[in-house]
Amino acid sequence: MDHARLAELQGPDSIFSGLSTDDWADIARRAVQIQFAKGKELLVQGDPGDMMLILTEGTARVSMLTSGGREIVLAYAEPGAVLGEIALLDGGERTASVTATSAGSALQLGRNALKDFVASHPDFAWSLMQQLARRLRTADQTIESDRAYASGPRLARYLKRLIRKDSGVAQRVELSQTELGNFAGMSREHINRQLKSWEESGIIALEQGRVRVLDPATLEEISESEG
Repeated sequence: MDHARLAELQGPDSIFSGLSTDDWADIARRAVQIQFAKGKELLVQGDPGDMMLILTEGTARVSMLTSGGREIVLAYAEPGAVLGEIALLDGGERTASVTATSAGSALQLGRNALKDFVASHPDFAWSLMQQLARRLRTADQTIESDRAYASGPRLARYLKRLIRKDSGVAQRVELSQTELGNFAGMSREHINRQLKSWEESGIIALEQGRVRVLDPATLEEISESEG
């Protein structure tokens, strides 16, 4: 693949977004061109992240194995895709595997080669920091969105399942917040934040680590909202 085409294929999320044709020629000089057959494991989950790949021909599947041994497909990579850059940058283990779904080729760029490129292209270093900051912002926004719109309804549904009548006045969960978190699959800190928010709104009361439902109708609405 020619360098101009590589430059064109970089999307806004690529760490190499905005590089010129000459920049790509410089990267290619520092990289090793590899060929691979269909079915070849190009990157393996759990391996050291000492190099990254830039797909130039062919396609690949990005997937991860859960602790239970189930494979989850995260994405399908096409020419121009940058693979394995996070493990290369932070020095950690691969969090996913990449398997070729067709024969093809890629540029293999090692950590020292990338360091040399960054040192000789200071503008790229700044662009890389901006890209990583954008990814961090997106991750933070996703987490906050999950807290606000996903875990709230889930927790409300769990509370509904656990509450029981208490003297005909209100409904109480006879579980501690820690036990409730374990039951709902949420951290104690996350449970605390959500419950305190509902307490401030008068939906529940927290009594010696227990949860008393004061406004069952509102809790019902929360539990049925999209999350």
